Amino acid sequence: MRVVTTISVVVLASAGIGHAVVTSLDADIARVDPFKDMKNRPEAGHGMNVLLVGTDGRDKITEEERRKYRLGGAPCHCTDTIMIVHISEDRERASIVSLPRDSYAETPAHTDETTGARHGPHPIKLNAAYAEGGPNLTVRTVENMTHVKIDHYLEVDFTSFMKTVDVLGGVEICTSQPLKDSYTGLDLAAGSHLLGGGQALQYVRARHVDGASDLGRMQRQQRFLAALVGRATSSGVLMNPIKFRDVTRAVLGSVRADEEFGTDELLDLGRAMRNFSPSSSEFTTVPIGQMGYVVKGIGSTLKWDPAKSAKLFQALRDDKPLAVHKARPKSLRVDVAPQQIQVQVENGTTTAGLGRRVDSALAAVGFRTTHRPTSAVDPTVRRTVISYDPRWDRSAKSLAAALPGAELRAVKRQGPMLKVTAGADFKQVRRVRAEDPYQGEFGAVTGDQVMCP
Repeated sequence: MRVVTTISVVVLASAGIGHAVVTSLDADIARVDPFKDMKNRPEAGHGMNVLLVGTDGRDKITEEERRKYRLGGAPCHCTDTIMIVHISEDRERASIVSLPRDSYAETPAHTDETTGARHGPHPIKLNAAYAEGGPNLTVRTVENMTHVKIDHYLEVDFTSFMKTVDVLGGVEICTSQPLKDSYTGLDLAAGSHLLGGGQALQYVRARHVDGASDLGRMQRQQRFLAALVGRATSSGVLMNPIKFRDVTRAVLGSVRADEEFGTDELLDLGRAMRNFSPSSSEFTTVPIGQMGYVVKGIGSTLKWDPAKSAKLFQALRDDKPLAVHKARPKSLRVDVAPQQIQVQVENGTTTAGLGRRVDSALAAVGFRTTHRPTSAVDPTVRRTVISYDPRWDRSAKSLAAALPGAELRAVKRQGPMLKVTAGADFKQVRRVRAEDPYQGEFGAVTGDQVMCP
């Protein structure tokens, strides 16, 4: 969520406003060497890969802002946003892949940056790589996991986030349902909103809007990135030297980059991306194979789907688009995307194979079923039942739309896994899609698909 400020710098450079302005920007960027002593790196593919890392910077925020936007707590030496931005070789497309901070990862051997102790390879959560070995270990861990060679490294904290949004005049966000998060203070009614810096920070930080947690938050971050790109490319900022200067000043204090990412790279990239627009950008999150993968000493992690993630990163290496444009089958719109909803299916009848049929039908339209249907205690269920924890009521309603006629039954403390007990009335699964349909093989969308109409 913090790295949107860095993306804005790259996009703003596309105006080709002048070497002097960008040179002054280059001179003020703090430098870091994330590639020091790196060996046995992946082969370079086509295009350019930038690792964008967002770090905690709340120590630079005023006490008034802390209280108003719920930014309490001590700052940490850690990352909570990691993205790979792939710029195509023809400079006509940007593919942005979010890597969840709680992803299960295995570090290569390294020296702990804080204690100086030498560590062998060991499992961690991905965001912990920064605390143990800084930018260098973060890059090495990402390269080991993705086999994608990182060409440049950019690091931003969120202290300048609000200023950047305010200098742009705000960013427009649309939502089909009210969004309320007591943790961040986010409170948006359904509809279109022009968010200032403070509200924008609440929007991209919110994790408790529904059961989707970090995955839902990453989709909101991606939507915000698309809207920010749209705002920057349509508001005249790119062609206004004074506005350009103000925006770059807003982000200078928090950007760190590798030594090779300088004036010439910004200008070359900017000239190539003059026609860049939201439709030129595409967003996705690395496919998750297992939620809540518990590792001793680490806790609950997210384990990537090995086959799907391998295909995703191969597409980046081959410089291929991630968002496939194809005719959508007719489907009912729902609030929560099927890809975010976990489902356990039970056969509540004596009909052999019904549980497997329901599980397969739900999985075919995108629901995250366990693929291990079981038999219900009661084999005489007449009407299909959806059991759900009240905290995941929006997910339950979305699932009910796919199972017309099903009964919704609230069960306290059931957790994020919804349970479908297939009854004798089951006929078919209806195709549904979210207001923000993450399309294509990798769940990727282009920026114009997630912006306000």
